[in-house]
Amino acid sequence: MVHVIAIITTKPGQRDTVLAHFRANTPAVRAEDGCIEYGAAVDIDHPPAFQTPWGGDTFVVIEKWASMDALKAHAAAPHMAAYAAKTRELVANRAIHVMQDA
Repeated sequence: MVHVIAIITTKPGQRDTVLAHFRANTPAVRAEDGCIEYGAAVDIDHPPAFQTPWGGDTFVVIEKWASMDALKAHAAAPHMAAYAAKTRELVANRAIHVMQDA
């Protein structure tokens, strides 16, 4: 299994707009062959003292793929290119971590 953690930081005040585009694209991603899990997460409203918050302009995408080939196909999918085009000017930074089971 391939695990992906993507940390997306938007330009100030743009997180909700980018998340709206993300949510609109999510059904197409989840329908892809090999997609096991795909979703976004943000800081909880009342975090425990031990949490290090990401902040109001950041969200994390948590993904699981059946194989590296499935992940590569996802990255090349037309709906991902369309999502990138819609959000490119709204994103300040993107860090993608691709991992495997330990």
